[in-house]
Amino acid sequence: MVSQTAPIVNNIAQILDNRILLVAVAACLIAQVLKLIIDVIQNGKFSVKVLTTTGGMPSAHSALVTALAAGVGESLGWQSPEFAIATIFAIVVMYDAAGVRQAAGKQARILNQMIEELFSEDHKFNEVKLKELLGHTPVQVIAGSVLGVAINWLFTGLQ
Repeated sequence: MVSQTAPIVNNIAQILDNRILLVAVAACLIAQVLKLIIDVIQNGKFSVKVLTTTGGMPSAHSALVTALAAGVGESLGWQSPEFAIATIFAIVVMYDAAGVRQAAGKQARILNQMIEELFSEDHKFNEVKLKELLGHTPVQVIAGSVLGVAINWLFTGLQ
């Protein structure tokens, strides 16, 4: 009788053998750790919360998608349809990080300010403040994308 867990274990082994996926995830994790280090330098205190929040320098989203696109390009060819898909995906993610989510963060900041000013005199308003740091500046996105390509290049060079 063949074990039913054998196909699952085989699938997991194949996923863990996917260099492109592992390098992209590593680039994302490295960006998050760098974000924590930069936050400690800027604020003088250690906050694990930085590892799970959006925004900040460098963009982990950008690092992830550019490492992914670079890995696909190197593995399958720079003219492959898969590289084109990964590149367009990276552009959309980075545009969203620097554009749409940054604008939403600015709107949240203004709404929070309006609520504070409107209800500053003993009014009871029990809504939680909106999260203001949602997106990235263009510099944070560029830094993340450079980091992603560099991580991919570094890991590729180690093989």
